[in-house]
Amino acid sequence: MTKLVIVESPAKAKTIEKYLGEDYVVKASVGHVRDLPKSNKNAIDIENGFTPNYEIVAAKRAVIDELKTAAKKADQVILATDPDREGEAIAWHLVQALGLHKAGAKKSGDVQRVVFHEITKDAVQEAMKHPRAIDENLRQAQEARRVLDRLVGYDLSGLIWKKVRYGLSAGRVQSPALRILMEREREIRAFKPEDYWILTADTKTKSGDALVLTATEEPRDQKRVDTIISLGEKAEWPVTDIKETTVNRQPKPPFTTSTIQQAASTRLGFSPSRTMRAAQKLYESGHITYMRTDSTTLAAVAQKQIVSVIESEYGKEFARPTAYKSASKNAQEAHEAIRPTDVGKQSVKKGDDEDRLYELIWRRTVASQMVPAQLSQTKVESIPDAKDMPAFTVTGSRVIFPGWLAADPASRGEDVTIPPVEKGELLKLKSLTGDARQTQPPTRYSEAGLIKELEKRGIGRPSTYAAIIKTIEERGYVLKEGRTLMPTDTGDVVSTFLETYFADYISDSFTSEMEDELDEISRGERDYAKTLQEFYTPFQKELAKRSKDAKKITDLGPAPKEFPCPKCGSPMVMKLARNGTFMSCSRFPDCDGARAHDGKEVTPPEELGKDPASGESIFVLEGPYGPYVQIGVKTPKNKKPRRASIPKEKDLSTLTIEEALKYLSLPRELGVHPESGKAIIANIGRFGPYIGHDGDFRSLKTDDAYAITLKRALEILKEPKKVGRGRFAKKKK
Repeated sequence: MTKLVIVESPAKAKTIEKYLGEDYVVKASVGHVRDLPKSNKNAIDIENGFTPNYEIVAAKRAVIDELKTAAKKADQVILATDPDREGEAIAWHLVQALGLHKAGAKKSGDVQRVVFHEITKDAVQEAMKHPRAIDENLRQAQEARRVLDRLVGYDLSGLIWKKVRYGLSAGRVQSPALRILMEREREIRAFKPEDYWILTADTKTKSGDALVLTATEEPRDQKRVDTIISLGEKAEWPVTDIKETTVNRQPKPPFTTSTIQQAASTRLGFSPSRTMRAAQKLYESGHITYMRTDSTTLAAVAQKQIVSVIESEYGKEFARPTAYKSASKNAQEAHEAIRPTDVGKQSVKKGDDEDRLYELIWRRTVASQMVPAQLSQTKVESIPDAKDMPAFTVTGSRVIFPGWLAADPASRGEDVTIPPVEKGELLKLKSLTGDARQTQPPTRYSEAGLIKELEKRGIGRPSTYAAIIKTIEERGYVLKEGRTLMPTDTGDVVSTFLETYFADYISDSFTSEMEDELDEISRGERDYAKTLQEFYTPFQKELAKRSKDAKKITDLGPAPKEFPCPKCGSPMVMKLARNGTFMSCSRFPDCDGARAHDGKEVTPPEELGKDPASGESIFVLEGPYGPYVQIGVKTPKNKKPRRASIPKEKDLSTLTIEEALKYLSLPRELGVHPESGKAIIANIGRFGPYIGHDGDFRSLKTDDAYAITLKRALEILKEPKKVGRGRFAKKKK
């Protein structure tokens, strides 16, 4: 009896195939096979209960044909897509696309659905013993999200095209995320810094140990600072209080999708999408449980294995089995947290990202089942015996018992030790200084910070966070500077428009409540069509009203393309420079008009002179690898203008047109090789000057790329080619 198992990814298919017998054939759908058409005209039949009109994804037609052939040969089809709404939807789409629901096709008993939360031999074989039907509630919840996002996205985007600028767009969850970033940005813009001072007393104990204390008061004017310093220098500094406390530092729950993205960003510097790619590979290879989850639950069998590893690695006194309750009210407790499938394996050899992420998962999982860490905290206070003086304090801490920090030492931090000191003891003041500071505006959100905020406000779900951030980046609404997300002028304009005219539909409450309703559909507590109708009817009325009310975006601030060039009047376009965004004439460099943005002036590119051969201008420009010269302008007909790097040691202020033409003379064709008949060229690349012939490249150590002759190049090519550290390549047989 032949059984066809269909999963989502080829990597997952290979892993599962190892665990099943010869009767099984495992193939991959490579993700979704059907989707809504790109055109919105016939995508959704609103009148007929919001019925989506799906079509096979063009790139998946060959996959569908292959799966159809395999299904006809099989006695049974088993759909083993991922254990979430997306996976349930893909399973349902496979039934439709392969025609397994039609009369004369496989009987319902011959098409089964199985799920497993980890890809291990035991989990896969156990799942095969418990097949079920496709869960229509989960499938409809995913469909409702897809349809809802399409309705909101197309209708709002259409209005933005009319009122703001063509090509911009809005989304049901992306727009609230952008709004959160813009709210913080406005706080930063409105922030007015204030001066304040940090007062530091450098003292010595009676035993001669150094002790540095900081004032609890942060004065706001220089006069108060001078008064405290003057009084403090004349006063005595008794130790007025010593407090010693022991605190327990609790371990954190095992990872969910949200928390692993936050931790990987903070600890590893990974973006959410990079984290999920690495996690996907670990899951498909059978190393971790399913990585899209909002549950902190651990299976009882896994918990026992974890405790056994803790007792073996660290000792019985370190183990404390703990069941965590998920923070989200809609968390699916039947699912598990992200954990290693075999906690006895502390590392894997899968690749740098996967190895580092696995170690993070292993440490968090093991630490979650360990006792709290015990820390001793000591606070020393000194109040100088002068009138109206603030208290000066210092706090130290040290680990008494590491507990869970033994498994996750990176979370420990550094011990701050305070020297022995007694209450009533007089400290000797060495110096008392004031350090002028300014209050800082709120910080912009990082990717991890935004994910935490989205989760806190109930916007989106674990599987959508990475996609939300990726979408607003790709649309040009935010720029990522390091880990910081900074809204662009375009993002500002779009968010301001939506906040002005559609505040209710991008509010926290609306977005969160809609997520709750989608969760209710997944549990069978809400009707699909009724839910969408309750949303769409008032939304359409509001859209029609706002379409009339909404003014052109110029009332909110000119759109980038509506800026006239200060020199020629042509439209200005948004550009990004290292020192901020700015407007540049769309006819640049024929017209070098530019308008400053972000409070910074922008210098137009310099025209060095004309190319004698073509008569076109030669410009000095700055690129990611340094300065370069370019002939002419990039146009649809001339997509790759001729360019050449300027040597790093060259002073740009002394650059001449003759030197630019010399740089532009590369690559030089020296002639043809007498044996191959193929050209030999000389050029300068990222790693210095070289000659090249038929895929054979040789670095020039002493020869000049601008002056080398064909004869000299042939001599170099005859020399044995060095490989690595002085090793010679083997001669071809």
